Amino acid sequence: MSLATRHDSADDSPGLLLWQVTNRWQAAQRAALKPYDITHVQFVLLATLTYLQASGAVTQKALADMAATDPMMTSQVLRTLEGRGLVHRPPHPTDRRARAVAVTGTGRALVNEAVVAVEACDAAFFAGLSGDLPAFTRALRVLRGI
Repeated sequence: MSLATRHDSADDSPGLLLWQVTNRWQAAQRAALKPYDITHVQFVLLATLTYLQASGAVTQKALADMAATDPMMTSQVLRTLEGRGLVHRPPHPTDRRARAVAVTGTGRALVNEAVVAVEACDAAFFAGLSGDLPAFTRALRVLRGI
């Protein structure tokens, strides 16, 4: 019995192709981040927090929303980053009941080193798209908005 699919080939399935490409991209990112002893999700949250913090105090919810991460997982990852001295939780400047999340100097230094490796990894990974990269990026933005 064959697979009841509408595709003539696995290479015609956009979902399967996206999954395969995502797995290869994630493996490349893991390798790029290995020298920094940081996972990709830790990097994403640390980089996003560093970016957001430039505009003021950041709540955990705002960080999870911007990074598009699960709030519970965000909390767990932040605890790990806090344990490593890369983030801390100062009092929120405008809400006495809340705590902000902030990058430490050590965290900022690490993420600014790691972002160079991450962006170099992306450049190498997506190099095959050359002139098609802007259209690919626009298509990803469309899918992200769904």
